[in-house]
Amino acid sequence: MNDHIHSEGSGGEHDHGALGDAEYTQFMELAAEEGFDIEEVEGAIEEAGHGPLPVLAVVGRPNVGKSTLVNRIIGRREAVVEDKPGVTRDRVTYEAEWAGRRFKVVDTGGWEQDVLGIDASVAAQAEYAIEAADAVVFVVDAKVGATDTDEAVVRLLRKAGKPVVLCANKVDGPSGEADASYLWSLGLGEPHPVSALHGRGTGDMLDRVLEALPEAPAQTFGTAVGGPRRIALIGRPNVGKSSLLNKVAGEERVVVNELAGTTRDPVDELIELGGVTWKFVDTAGIRKRVHLQQGADYYASLRTAAAVEKAEVAVILIDASESISVQDQRIVTMAVEAGRAIVVAYNKWDTLDEERRYYLEREIETELGQVAWAPRVNVSAQTGRHMEKLVPAIETALAGWETRVPTGRLNAFLGELVAAHPHPVRGGKQPRILFGTQAGTKPPRFVLFASGFIEAGYRRFIERRLREEFAFEGTPIHISVRVREKRGAKKK
Repeated sequence: MNDHIHSEGSGGEHDHGALGDAEYTQFMELAAEEGFDIEEVEGAIEEAGHGPLPVLAVVGRPNVGKSTLVNRIIGRREAVVEDKPGVTRDRVTYEAEWAGRRFKVVDTGGWEQDVLGIDASVAAQAEYAIEAADAVVFVVDAKVGATDTDEAVVRLLRKAGKPVVLCANKVDGPSGEADASYLWSLGLGEPHPVSALHGRGTGDMLDRVLEALPEAPAQTFGTAVGGPRRIALIGRPNVGKSSLLNKVAGEERVVVNELAGTTRDPVDELIELGGVTWKFVDTAGIRKRVHLQQGADYYASLRTAAAVEKAEVAVILIDASESISVQDQRIVTMAVEAGRAIVVAYNKWDTLDEERRYYLEREIETELGQVAWAPRVNVSAQTGRHMEKLVPAIETALAGWETRVPTGRLNAFLGELVAAHPHPVRGGKQPRILFGTQAGTKPPRFVLFASGFIEAGYRRFIERRLREEFAFEGTPIHISVRVREKRGAKKK
């Protein structure tokens, strides 16, 4: 745990990641001997050891340009931009960088008027996004001015108490700045006039965003004495998340409701299991009706993203009685990309016959191969079958998530591995991994330094062997490789 706390604080000009001072000094001497540029090595460790990134939520009513602004912030057209309500998107969270600082952006651009009514749907999205955010960009259409819906979002923002940057969008020239000035009336401070479409003013607004965002997110991940570990129950609608939470709690804590969009707040529950208190973040409550499928899926994605950002462990619930769906795979990818410890729970196991079990095993191999390393439990939320296996699986995943391998031990392992299984020769050259270090935990993040380009297949081989050797069960592993420049070819 001390390693992690050290990695969050920047005690000097450079962040040592998870390395202590003595270990860091030895490592830098090794890097210098191998001919690596010291500043480059420091930068690689700093980048890999950053820990969880702070989260910025972009909120506002429909058609004010939220997704256009998100695309501008992340520097590529990835968020869906369409006037049509209920646009389905695969992702709502993106990684961005500004002025050398990295952060996550949560896009609340999609909406579905028919689920709740327009004002309520805007409020629901804002609630989900603000829940997980460290700071908020509130987007208002400067040409239209503040509406009743905008005022409703302002009340939510005040209640949440998160830092807010007010973005007056659609200010395409100096003449529109007078319109922006009217937004002082919202009481959120200075309106920043921006044209998300053309990029005008976005740099000044992002400078303000960096002031509002913390260097590292406010999550303590249960490091305080007695602080409960946080678990997100995630999965597609109707998979049994509320039923599972009620079963582990031993009582009806969460209302199981068939109506889409009735429960808007993720419910945090303190539950004692195996003599330990855990905080479960329930993400249930959005149930699909066929004609509202697109909107409900979007809300489910947004809710899942918010819950995962708050959690340490994602328990991914999958309905074993049905084929593994694209939506199941998206949810798994979301948890992996967020870098959380992962447990996969197959619900309704008691309903399966032999034939379904056979086909399910094949589906798991082909569709969920990316999380073959995650502990698996076969459960029934209805009957309580195998619920006692859930806590050991969660503890295993957390242990892997927090595992820290000393640099000396890692390099001894890498030396043996490279000697026994060298990288294939390509173009007459054989690149070698020279040495490496674990720059961070939660999840484990490694930086490897090599004499040449390391192919993706060999990186996967190294990851697999790292898992076997150091028991990284239930956690994603991030591996970045830095290649040594040819001597004399340093940057000018």
